[in-house]
Amino acid sequence: MRPLARTAGLRALYRRRSVTPLVSAERLTRRFGGGGLFRHARVVHAVSDVSLTVGRAEAVGLVGESGSGKSTIGRLILGLLPVSEGRVLLDGVDIAGPDREGRAERRRRMQLVFQDPYASLDPRRRIGPQIEDGLAINNRVPRAQRRTTIKALLAQVGLTAAHADRFPHEFSGGQRQRVGIARALATSPDFLVADEAVSALDVSVQAQIIALFADLRTRLGIGMLFISHDLKIVRSLCDRVIVLYLGRIMEEGPAEDVLERPKHPYTQALLSASPSLDPTRRRVRILLGGDPPSPSNPPSGCVFRTRCPIAIDACAATPPPLDTVGPNHRVACIRVEV
Repeated sequence: MRPLARTAGLRALYRRRSVTPLVSAERLTRRFGGGGLFRHARVVHAVSDVSLTVGRAEAVGLVGESGSGKSTIGRLILGLLPVSEGRVLLDGVDIAGPDREGRAERRRRMQLVFQDPYASLDPRRRIGPQIEDGLAINNRVPRAQRRTTIKALLAQVGLTAAHADRFPHEFSGGQRQRVGIARALATSPDFLVADEAVSALDVSVQAQIIALFADLRTRLGIGMLFISHDLKIVRSLCDRVIVLYLGRIMEEGPAEDVLERPKHPYTQALLSASPSLDPTRRRVRILLGGDPPSPSNPPSGCVFRTRCPIAIDACAATPPPLDTVGPNHRVACIRVEV
């Protein structure tokens, strides 16, 4: 089957939510550093006990402040970083193992769209050969058919066949991101991690790329983990939202519930700082006291308690569990009524 070629039956299958999630991360933990030879080295707790799922044709938004662990989670799922604890499942199969066949399958079925499209492209090579690199993985496309397939991939992202012969510097920022998406699609992936994929683009171009992502996941059945600090963009694209703080999940649920009716005080603070699209709706800005704690020395209990406006002494005892507060809506806060 050529890349991007899907039958109507497969499209219908991908649009339905599968009983088994496409991608599952179970209790992911990532620590950096460790003991030195002569002294105890500092350990950075980048991600702690994070579990999430992404279904076929589903877009899940991962939001939080810089340093909250968003990009680390994306790289753990893709296998670009080894996990300290936990596992990653693809169609219910553990793919975090060291076997070569599993790594090759992960590279084919899971791809990354980078934040900086220019830095992710080789400035000395034309676009066509860079896209062809993906087609060459596992020899999925015969060499004689690759030129035709490259044209089809470029058309999928709104570019023309003539763009294949250009160098990266000949494109605008939005066009370069389209090239990056075409390159990611070359392996016919089932899952994409988009890591701040539109943050470097102008607002008008952002809207075009977001529309492209929405079209691709609906038409091709691609699951997507969309990492962003921009809540307006997440609201326009994602089905579900996960809110991170210091490497832990604070709140997760349907995008409408989390972004319109947030329960966790950290989510409420994030939303209060985001401009509203409704000019008649005024938000009261919630200012958090102090600086975010160091991930090498996280607070006991709830990691958000040192900045939380409603924290009590009990918040320092143990990390709060993710309790259900509505349909598929969970919050890690002992002060929120369940």
